[in-house]
Amino acid sequence: MAFVSSTPSHSESATPTQSHQQLLFGAMTSLFFIWGFITALNDILIPHLKGIFELSYTQAMLVQFCFFGAYFLVSPLAGLIIARIGYLRGIIFGLCTMATGCLLFYPASSLEEYELFLLALFVLASGITILQVSANPFVARLGPERTAASRLNLAQALNSLGHTLGPLFGSLLIFGAAAGTHEAVQLPYLLLAAVIGIIAVGFIFLGGKVKQTDMGVDHRHSGSLLTHKRLLLGALAIFLYVGAEVSIGSFLVNYFAEPSIGGLNEKSAAELVSWYWGGAMIGRFAGAALTRRFNPAMVLAANAVFANLLLMVTIISSGELAMIAVLAVGFFNSIMFPTIFTLAIEGLGELTSRGSGLLCQAIVGGAILPVIQGLVADNVGVQLSFIVPTVCYFYICWYAFFARNRAHGETAS
Repeated sequence: MAFVSSTPSHSESATPTQSHQQLLFGAMTSLFFIWGFITALNDILIPHLKGIFELSYTQAMLVQFCFFGAYFLVSPLAGLIIARIGYLRGIIFGLCTMATGCLLFYPASSLEEYELFLLALFVLASGITILQVSANPFVARLGPERTAASRLNLAQALNSLGHTLGPLFGSLLIFGAAAGTHEAVQLPYLLLAAVIGIIAVGFIFLGGKVKQTDMGVDHRHSGSLLTHKRLLLGALAIFLYVGAEVSIGSFLVNYFAEPSIGGLNEKSAAELVSWYWGGAMIGRFAGAALTRRFNPAMVLAANAVFANLLLMVTIISSGELAMIAVLAVGFFNSIMFPTIFTLAIEGLGELTSRGSGLLCQAIVGGAILPVIQGLVADNVGVQLSFIVPTVCYFYICWYAFFARNRAHGETAS
């Protein structure tokens, strides 16, 4: 979900052989898959923790607050770490941090302490943040510059696949035989820790195939980001988009359990969450074709309008229509992050790296908006709480027109 531009002072590049580049790229796609998988798993973890700890919606959304709060707090530190140790070591460090976070779920469930679950999530998300800041620029450098965008798009598609499969994994194990108990999370997160550990070992061995070279130093520039209005407003658009996407996913299980909507049990509702993230995966391929043919800002505006229309149906309807409407929002979410990101950094020149860092920190919207929707849900109910993401999409639509008009003005001048 994030195109992070962070260039360390020294880093790794693939050796000249094409086979090494392909091997490294194949390994890198596993990273995009695993962090998408774990991020979507939160949508299953939230209703589980809400039930066993008898939490309010606001308290349950602290899961996303701690998870996405790590993006804001850890991103600057991650950039400094990678500047010192390089991309591959940064990836290994991020994977080890993720595995530690997964392992912390075991004592958290044994001690039955909600605060320990939140700590485990923060550590896990910190590892993902380090991974993102390392992985995106590294993938861009695994081959010719002219094909960098296609490599990133393919890697992001694997991220969406992880988002799609994560809820299915969670519904099978968390809402399986041990459903309703604190121990239900132990097996899935231990399995994840083992898989992440294996991937980390794989990258340690792959490090022997990579030469230390200077792949471009991120020189510090004295220009101010505050003078770039499109970037600052774009950061707010990223904040609201990620917040809206995460909020919707976080409430799906509880929404489908509403008697007037689906009356589904947690396991059945959790299985449907994959359709929300699967729609985003399909939409990414469709959106890639559309943005090549039409103005990306206008594609963004159209997607925001359709997302809001579907949310209005979600709020005022019931039964299958309401369920289909909210799941279909995922399809129109697909192109929003990369399109907003591209519009926001356009024309930054030497400030692009710093602007990218700001946009990465704006992902903290995934921590704030679910808590706000939780407050609304506690007061007016789950269904009406979807008014929160509708406000976000209205702004995104406005920003699309603003960015388009600003780009036309710059061209004319």
